[in-house]
Amino acid sequence: MAAQKKGKGRANPNEPTIENRRARHDYQILETLECGIRLTGTEVKSIRRGQASLGEGYVRATDQPIALTLYGVHVAEYPPAGPNRQHEPTRARPLLAHRRQIKKLADKSRDRGMTLVPLKMYFLNGKVKLLIGVGHGKRKADKRQDLARKEAKRDIDRAMSRRR
Repeated sequence: MAAQKKGKGRANPNEPTIENRRARHDYQILETLECGIRLTGTEVKSIRRGQASLGEGYVRATDQPIALTLYGVHVAEYPPAGPNRQHEPTRARPLLAHRRQIKKLADKSRDRGMTLVPLKMYFLNGKVKLLIGVGHGKRKADKRQDLARKEAKRDIDRAMSRRR
């Protein structure tokens, strides 16, 4: 048997990836950070089924005490577990990151207009990971400019593919 490669783990293609599609549309993401998330067993099983929503979620970083917490994310109940072993679907979930990373995020989130947004939830080596983005909200004009830029790029790509 071949030894497993060290370094970054691989995501299993059979595991679901839950994305917050609105985040990149509503926010200009300046920086990202991958962190772990503390979950119960039924939450992990529900996420493995793809029954979670990051749409309403946001992250808070605090200095005193040093903590990173995920709010507003809905993880559906796991019916096979039974009624007395269920988790609360929208509870606050602690995130796992290094102390200096949390302090850095707390400093950035204190800046005017900066927000911590959950971008993606996925499995890495059997553990649930959360990708957090640091960004600020886009105005309507910014969104229009982005759409116009994407449209122009699509037109250019179409024209280039016709020439081949």
